[in-house]
Formats: sequence, C-alpha cells, structure tokens
Amino acid sequence: MKICYYDESGDDGFPSFSSPIFVLSALYFDYSHWKIIHEQIRNFRRELKEQFNFPVKLELHSKYFLLDKDPYRNMGFDVVKRKLVISLFCKFIGSLDIRIVNILINKQVIRSPNFDVLNTALTYSIQRIENDIDLENNPKTKFLIITDDGRVDKMRKTTRSIQKINYVPSKFGYSPLRKDIKSLIEDPLPKNSKESYFIQITDLVAYIVYLYGIKMCKAGDFPSRLKKHLTDAEIKDWLNLLKPSLNLNAAQDNEFGIKIQPRS
Repeated sequence: MKICYYDESGDDGFPSFSSPIFVLSALYFDYSHWKIIHEQIRNFRRELKEQFNFPVKLELHSKYFLLDKDPYRNMGFDVVKRKLVISLFCKFIGSLDIRIVNILINKQVIRSPNFDVLNTALTYSIQRIENDIDLENNPKTKFLIITDDGRVDKMRKTTRSIQKINYVPSKFGYSPLRKDIKSLIEDPLPKNSKESYFIQITDLVAYIVYLYGIKMCKAGDFPSRLKKHLTDAEIKDWLNLLKPSLNLNAAQDNEFGIKIQPRS
C-alpha cells in the first residue's frame, strides 16, 4: 500500500479568486518505508537546528518563511539564509525514496464559469498516482490519502465520484475513455500540518511550483517581498534539486512533470 500526502498553494476559488493559479501537490511512497523516511526527516530537521537554530518541531510553512512573516520574523534569517534553507530542503527531498505529482490549474484560461478547480486538480492527480502504481502489474496495490483538514469535505466528494465513474481524455482526440479509479481506499483522512513533516514537505513543493507557475503562465509577479530577491533561475534550481523525486511522467510536455490545466 502507498501513503499519499496532499497540500496546495493558492486558492481553489473560481470564478471569484485571490490567486490566478492553483497548485495541488501529492507526495507518496510505500507504507513500509514510512518509519525510515520519517526518521530521515527528523535527522534533517536536527541538522537544521544545529546549523540555523531552526526548531525541530516548528512547522515549516514555506510561503511565510520565504516572506519573512511570523513565526519566523524574529529568528534571525536574512534573505540569503532563507533561500539557503529552502535549497537544503529541496536537495534533501530529492534524495528521498518518494514520488511527487504536481497539478497546476491556470485560471486565466478557464472558459466555463462552472469549472471546479479543486475537483479537476484532484482528479488529474489521483489518475497519475494510479497510473504510476501500474495496476496491470501490481493489481493488489492500493493507496490512502492524508491531507491538511481544510479541504477534506470537498476532496471526499471527488474521490467518491471518480471511484464510481471516471473519464480520461483521449490523447488522440477520440471520445473520452472510462477509467474508474480502483486503487484508492477510504475517504481522504485529515491531519493537521503542524503534526506532519510529510504535509510540510508537500507544502514546500507546492509553493515552489506555484512560484514557477506564476512566471510560466504569465500570471503576474512574485510577492513584493520576494521579487527583489528571487529570480526565475533560482526557482528552476530548486525544481532541479527536487527532480529526482518528481514523477516526470505526470506531464511529459513539462521538464518537471508539472501537469498544467486547462491548456491555453
């Protein structure tokens, strides 16, 4: 069985929204590796404590950390140290025996006022996780979703629906193919991100993909506190550090495997 952790960046509202894009990230691995990976993360956090005095149990919320907002404001991190910490995190994540799928919804090119942002992102994400599991050769493999509790109700509605009826667009322009999700078990289970290193890591990936998407989709600029200090090249450097853990087959038309929908 696989355990899959979800987190997002941006808001999933449409047609009213506060962010022009929405990113949903999923981090997953075999359940038998949970303890090993968790201990690897704890050891890495201890190293951060020794090097930067970053508390082992303090939640890493990447957006607030990079923007130098509470609770990080008075911890003595200048912009150079903040970017270094994120780089170290990315390198570490890229070294783990995990897989990550990223779905980016570009609201600027949505044409239907009834477009459901979260439903679309989650459907694409689950399809790609199931494809990666390869049920043909591993028919008994299942996966379980754990997510920050803010969107559990909406996610539950989607996961129940696509296990009953799920259509996949044809690559060749034919009618959509019916491919119901078979490997997902249980409803998404809630977990407070403060209590989960895995959700915090997923949050970091989602925010980096969000920053990448802002420029990739020409959806504005970085937040004002970042645009003087962060370049497009640095974002790509972070993604390249993450690359060994990214599911690149999730979107073969993107160098980092980021599935961008709708297509412009």
